[in-house]
Amino acid sequence: MKYKSFCDLNKDIKKWLLTLPKVDLVVGIPRSGLIPATLISLYRNIPLTDVEGLIEKRLFSTGKRYTGKEIEWNSDKTRVLIIDDSVWSGRQINIIKKKIKDLNIKYNIKYAAVYVAPTATRIVDFYYEILNPPRVFEWNIMHHGILENSCVDIDGVLCRDPLEEENDDGERYKQFIQNADEYMIPTKKIGWLVTSRLEKYRSLTEEWLKKHNVKYNHLIMMPFDSKEERIRAGNYADFKTKIYKNTNAELFIESSFKQAVEIANKSGKSVFCVETNEMIQPGSLIKNKIENTKSLLSKGMREFKKHPIKTLPKITGYIFNRFFLTPIYIIGDKMKKKRKSSDNNAEAGI
Repeated sequence: MKYKSFCDLNKDIKKWLLTLPKVDLVVGIPRSGLIPATLISLYRNIPLTDVEGLIEKRLFSTGKRYTGKEIEWNSDKTRVLIIDDSVWSGRQINIIKKKIKDLNIKYNIKYAAVYVAPTATRIVDFYYEILNPPRVFEWNIMHHGILENSCVDIDGVLCRDPLEEENDDGERYKQFIQNADEYMIPTKKIGWLVTSRLEKYRSLTEEWLKKHNVKYNHLIMMPFDSKEERIRAGNYADFKTKIYKNTNAELFIESSFKQAVEIANKSGKSVFCVETNEMIQPGSLIKNKIENTKSLLSKGMREFKKHPIKTLPKITGYIFNRFFLTPIYIIGDKMKKKRKSSDNNAEAGI
C-alpha cells in the first residue's frame, strides 16, 4: 500500500519547485488540488485561485504579505498552472480542459499533478512522481474507494475517544455514544466497522452512525457483558487482528498507535494509524530500529577513529544500555504484567 502524508506532500513539492517552470498564477482543482496549489502559491509568492476563479477573473485574497505583480487577465502572456494532487484516470482534469477550451479563455495554460498513475503521464504537462496502485493519501483516505474493503475503528477515528470519566460502562458512557462530536466522517461506504465497544451498545452506536450519515456494510463489536469482562479478556488488538484477517480486507484504519503496530505485525497487512498519521507496514518498526542502530553505531565508529579516548565511554555505555539493560527492563516489565494479570484472575475467581 503506497501512502503519502501531508508531510510527504510538502517535502515533494519543495523538491519539485526546483524544476517547475515559473508561472504568474496557480489554479487548484477543488478540493484536493487546492492543497498543492496553496503551497506553491506561498513558496513562490504568486496569486492563487480555483478553476471558477480563473473563469470569473477572481483571485483568492492574498493578505498584506503578498508583494507580487497584478494578473493580466485573459492574456496569452499570463502563465497559468492548473494543478491537482493526483491524476489517475484523468476524467476530472479532462473535463476542466474541455470547459476552458469551450470558453475560449486566452492564457498560456499548463496542467500539472503532484502524483500520477503510470497511464496518466501524458495527460499533464508536469508531474512529480509516478505511483503504482494501490495508493492512498492522508487527505483523502476517508473519501477513497478502498474504504469498502477496509476495517475501520470508531472511537478516535469517526469520533473522539471517551474521556476517563465518561468511560464508566453506564449512563455517562451512553451519553458519550449518543452525543460524541464527529471527528473524521467518510463519504464512501465502509466495509467493516470494527470496534472495542461492547455489543450491548449496538443500538446506540447504530443511531449515532445514522445521524452522521456513515454508511457501512458490517458493524462488529466485542461480545462481552461488561467493561470489566472485556479488560480481563486482554488484548483488543488480537480481536481486531482476527477480524482483519478473516475478512480479507486490504486496509485497517486504527486510532491507537500501539494497537496499530500489533495489528500490522500480527495480520501481516497494512494499518493506517490516525494517532500518528502514518501507514504502518508489518515489521516496519523493527526494520527502522535496526537501521537506526546501524546508523548510530556507524557514526560512533567514525567518531572513535577521530577521538578514540573521548568517544570510547559513550560507545561502551550505548552498547551496555541497548543490548544488556534494555532487554532486562523489557523482561521485568513483562513479568510484572503477567503477575498483575494472575492477581486479577485470582480476584475474579478464574
